[in-house]
Amino acid sequence: MDHPFRVAGTECAAWLYRPAVAGPTPCVVLAHGFGMTRACRLAAWAERFADAGLAALVFDYRGFGDSAGEPRQVLDLAAQRTDWRAAVEHTRATGGIDPERVALWGTSFSGGHVLAVAAGDPRLAAVVAQVPFVDGVATLRGSRRSRPGAARLRHTARLLGDALRDEVRGRLGRPPVLVPVAGEVGSGAVIAGPGAGDAITRLVPAGVRWRNEVAARVALRVPFDRPGRHAARIGCPLLVAVCEHDSVTPSGPARAVAVAAPRGELVTHPFAHFEAYVGAGFEAFCADEVEFLRRHLLS
Repeated sequence: MDHPFRVAGTECAAWLYRPAVAGPTPCVVLAHGFGMTRACRLAAWAERFADAGLAALVFDYRGFGDSAGEPRQVLDLAAQRTDWRAAVEHTRATGGIDPERVALWGTSFSGGHVLAVAAGDPRLAAVVAQVPFVDGVATLRGSRRSRPGAARLRHTARLLGDALRDEVRGRLGRPPVLVPVAGEVGSGAVIAGPGAGDAITRLVPAGVRWRNEVAARVALRVPFDRPGRHAARIGCPLLVAVCEHDSVTPSGPARAVAVAAPRGELVTHPFAHFEAYVGAGFEAFCADEVEFLRRHLLS
């Protein structure tokens, strides 16, 4: 069912899935990763969580998907984390939800968001960070290994040029310069690599309209974001779910987060980044996450 909430006067679209059980239930709050929306297969996780006896709130960030907000497609890290905090408070205030058993589920870029949010919210009951973005510099180093040198340099120069133009336009109140979220090297995409565009579009179900676009200015901010540094301050149970062959969010820094968190747990599977969302990868990770959430929210 639709269950929207407001952030600074702007409405965020959200779905609420309720389990078929009586009494106040735990709830998992979910939002997607870099430039993606709730329609890109997040319902698959929410349905599994509801089948396991957990409610699930799935939302879109302001300016993306079905949520309101202008300008569109501008990925603001601080604003998205504010949306997460508002979603948690909205969930806690919802009838039939146990406010002391609220958990976060983030994936890829939002896997970093949930680390930052959890570090400042001691009431959270559990956190799942799936194939998480935890360190901007480490992510850039990892992704460069699969890119041809000259082509990568040209791609980076193009992206940085677009990002600087977009930064200026944003300060002047003009429409953003949009670049692809994912694409081939040379496309100007933020996530670039062989087959990256095709891989990300496989997450978009038939009939769903998704914009493979994001304001370029985010490329100036991602390298300086290090949400993994918050791990030691996360007091609740934390599951870090890692793809062993991940070239988008490298597994090494994510493993370090699981070690640094006081109650960190680690699961790994032999998949590439985008394989975590479909087929065997989805089944493997979802099974681990359901078991973790049931253990900490229903026991």
